Amino acid sequence: MQLCPVGPRAVLVEVGDAATALALATWARPRVDAEEIVPAAATVLFDGVSDLSVLSGQLADWSPTSEVPAGALVEVPVVYDGPDLAFLADLWGTDTAGVVRRHTEVEYVAEFCGFAPGFSYLAGLPDALAVPRLESPRAAVPPGSVGLAGAWCGVYPSASPGGWRLLGRTDAVLWDQARPEPALLPPGTRVRFVAR
Repeated sequence: MQLCPVGPRAVLVEVGDAATALALATWARPRVDAEEIVPAAATVLFDGVSDLSVLSGQLADWSPTSEVPAGALVEVPVVYDGPDLAFLADLWGTDTAGVVRRHTEVEYVAEFCGFAPGFSYLAGLPDALAVPRLESPRAAVPPGSVGLAGAWCGVYPSASPGGWRLLGRTDAVLWDQARPEPALLPPGTRVRFVAR
């Protein structure tokens, strides 16, 4: 772990990967005095820290083997009719029903959020099923589109450009500022996709 001060009241902690970042953030939330603790791909931001020297001592108690409690499970209904379904079937050596089966049998974990409000990077797809991004991103991806890129899965919360391979769509609302927790899939959430 490497700690990098970011201004007078924040520290960016560098770790090995997204899973480790999520584990550190989950462990730290009930133990560390910070206004926000935000995991990312290989870092955790501790913002609003009153005493940076105290934070360093608190983090010394953590190890990557610390037990992390499982997050809440959210089921996301999906209509599997995406434009890249046939591509994925060819890539995975199956048919479109096989793509749906492989996608729905995985329990994903939201490791961090980014790109757009409510967009969660979901880990869990086996590396053997990693998917290349489009060579040229689409100018507009509809909200609710479920996609894959590398070994990540994600759901576009709003219309935006995007280069992920699209499997289908959901009508689940990924970001709603009127909810107590605006993001449907905050870091730590377990996610199951359900074909409808």
